[in-house]
Amino acid sequence: MFGIARAGLKSQYQDWPGLEEWIMATTQRNNTALDELRKSDVMAHLLDSLDAGKDIGHYGRLVFAMVAWRFLPEDDVVRLLQQDNDFNEADARALYLQVKSHDYSPPKREKLLDYQAKQDFPIIPNPDDPDSGNLYRDLQFPDQVYEHISEYYEEKAGA
Repeated sequence: MFGIARAGLKSQYQDWPGLEEWIMATTQRNNTALDELRKSDVMAHLLDSLDAGKDIGHYGRLVFAMVAWRFLPEDDVVRLLQQDNDFNEADARALYLQVKSHDYSPPKREKLLDYQAKQDFPIIPNPDDPDSGNLYRDLQFPDQVYEHISEYYEEKAGA
């Protein structure tokens, strides 16, 4: 997946000392992040579907972006979203920027089920399993995600 970008970097910056080491470190970091994302059955399902070039639907792309931007660099999220056969680079980048600028928190299982009911593509691979689709159980998000959620509930309680 990252081979095309790697080849482009190598040809464009072939005289840059340390490029190969930087590429290897970046690739390792991204592979580690993808391994982390695959701990979630939802994200593994979305990644596999994107790898297969499937249309994961509007809400599938939204969920993917809401979670993936916390783990991967922008260009990698955009590149993965473009594998959806119904999504181009401009659409993928716009979605990424929308999700990041609004600091969307990853959705709870109930919201995933709601999204899933609004499209043909199944976001949760096994919706009958109550443990399937629990992003917060499966993934360790950055502290700012949990702080954002805590602030939301504090504001809600104070209203």
